[in-house]
Amino acid sequence: MEHSAPTLETWCGNLEAGCAFVLLLMAVYWVTEVIPLSMTAMLPAILFPIFGIMESSNVAKEYFKDFHILLVGVICLAASTEKWGLHRRIALRLVTMVGVNPAWLMLGFMFGCAFLSMWVQNTSAVTMVMPTVEAVLQQIMRSKESRCAGGKDNPNMQLDETDSCTEKIKETAAVCMPAAFSKSKRDLMICKAMCISIAYSSNIGGITTLPGTSPNLIFSEYLNKIYPACNCINFGNWFLMCFPISVIMLLLTWIWLYWLFIGSDFKFLWQCRGRQTEEENAARKVIQDEYKSLGPMSYQEIFTGIVFLLMVLLWLTRSPGFMPGWVSLFPNHSDYITDATVALLLGLLFFIVPAYGPVRKYEAMISWNEFQASMPWKVALLVGGGFALAEGTKESGLSLWMAELLTPLGDLPVLATITVACIIVTTLTEIASNAATITIFLPILSPLAEAIHVNPLYVLIPTTLCTSFSFLLPVSNPSNAVVFAYGHINIMDMVKAGLGVNVIGVLAVLLALATWGVPLFSLDTYPDWAPALPSFNSTIP
Repeated sequence: MEHSAPTLETWCGNLEAGCAFVLLLMAVYWVTEVIPLSMTAMLPAILFPIFGIMESSNVAKEYFKDFHILLVGVICLAASTEKWGLHRRIALRLVTMVGVNPAWLMLGFMFGCAFLSMWVQNTSAVTMVMPTVEAVLQQIMRSKESRCAGGKDNPNMQLDETDSCTEKIKETAAVCMPAAFSKSKRDLMICKAMCISIAYSSNIGGITTLPGTSPNLIFSEYLNKIYPACNCINFGNWFLMCFPISVIMLLLTWIWLYWLFIGSDFKFLWQCRGRQTEEENAARKVIQDEYKSLGPMSYQEIFTGIVFLLMVLLWLTRSPGFMPGWVSLFPNHSDYITDATVALLLGLLFFIVPAYGPVRKYEAMISWNEFQASMPWKVALLVGGGFALAEGTKESGLSLWMAELLTPLGDLPVLATITVACIIVTTLTEIASNAATITIFLPILSPLAEAIHVNPLYVLIPTTLCTSFSFLLPVSNPSNAVVFAYGHINIMDMVKAGLGVNVIGVLAVLLALATWGVPLFSLDTYPDWAPALPSFNSTIP
């Protein structure tokens, strides 16, 4: 009996198989980066219509969502912050508050970088902070060289002009410290700890707010799309969930890096500040000189700071949950207003408000070219491809098929299933981009939660956060690469430090999930907005 081979038309008629092929193809391309990530994200626009999964016009709608509007508003704020130097003033001020002992100095830079990365891209936060860190390190080393040479203070204790990030990357092979004092092991270890801490703190700070990093925004938009009746994720409750995680991770990472690179003597934690060493005086002078060089706060910085505070305030009070938010002033269409509405409204002000007032020729706070230079178009396309992929899995029935396939996992303890998912995501994100990793896993983990009859947030929130824990390699994310380019650390330094921080991150997330996350998002109940699958196993966390 002869069997005819299946034709392309017959194979394409199997929507689940066609969508699974697109999902696997995109996953392989995203992990291997054989073509640019943003172009891989365009594959659904080509393959979904060919396989009969979605019409081309419907696929195209997925590439510009509420996420992109929010991103535009946030980037307007970030462009103004960077243009007028507000970021440097904030970072330096935070550093001066903690002191100049190497340990406290490291903690100050970590909190400064983490705070910046809550509002701008993680890579931007690192490139803002690292020149100051490099200047402080060089001045400390120069001070020690002067003391070793003649026992006298360096008369030229001035802040050198630091190279830009681009120039630093071109000079990766160059050792930043002079050879005369590069032999001191403790000094080298301080440099390693300080630099690695900046890369890690940018990733840790980014998880605190929804616009802080792209996986958070991708998760938020995915949730709105797949579960439109779910209104439980907003800027306020996400901040309440993740801010304690970030603080715990920053403090434990600080202690871990200090122990790993500098030593196990933690007496400084409870000792009173006595007479400062020459290195500490050198660091203090560098920071003070740089802060003084900024001069008094300009009108442009004040305006940017006011818009920043107003944006955060409106986000927090839009719909806080425990009380009516300001959105209740629009009772007939309160659901129409999102965080993106606030971000775009305030972002638009930067193109309208004059930078210099009436005394000079009109010039807006930021120009289109300055905005365009800061706008991560690659991320915008990548996220759009993720939304198209998510919609394709729903339209083709692949998500329901995966839910049925994953039903046996309901026999495992829920926390064990989530822990395994977090470990898998944390491992993959070391070799694939954060945005690509979360885009791959959201359409898989969402049906998993439905299959085991668990609140989808109970699975999706921890895995989304763990997607940002790419600490092991310089190629894991751009922040690591920027810091690695300064020449103070090698790959093994980052691997040893990153393993410990990964463990800290996963444990901190699981702690939050099992404690304050439960009442915050009602994680112990299966929500009405998630589809009921009565034929599947039921497991309550």
